[in-house]
Amino acid sequence: GCCYCCPSAAQQEQAARSSSRQQQEHKGSSSSTQHFTMTFGVEDLLHPSLASEKRKHKLKRLVQSPNSFFMDVKCPGCFSITTIFSHAQTAVMCPSCAVVLCQPTGGKARLTEGCSFRKKVD
Repeated sequence: GCCYCCPSAAQQEQAARSSSRQQQEHKGSSSSTQHFTMTFGVEDLLHPSLASEKRKHKLKRLVQSPNSFFMDVKCPGCFSITTIFSHAQTAVMCPSCAVVLCQPTGGKARLTEGCSFRKKVD
């Protein structure tokens, strides 16, 4: 063709051949009709699974809920418990032995190795 939007003569011939081939196939299959049923994974929109709700954005869940939480972190040295926010933006130190309990990242805070934690319940 003369430009990228105009098809060349060879492309036009190929398109004509493929359309005539499809029409012949369609005529041949009309005598023996075949029905296909498509089944998709149907999800209950009013009762979604917990896994699918966790994957969704916090504002697109059935009931909006934050991704952040408070957690009790146990110091590996002195075993004292400190409450830390999951998305802390500063390094949190243990009040009794001054060990760093978590380091900030772009999102959730990274706990120091050896620290154990559990989510706080309301």
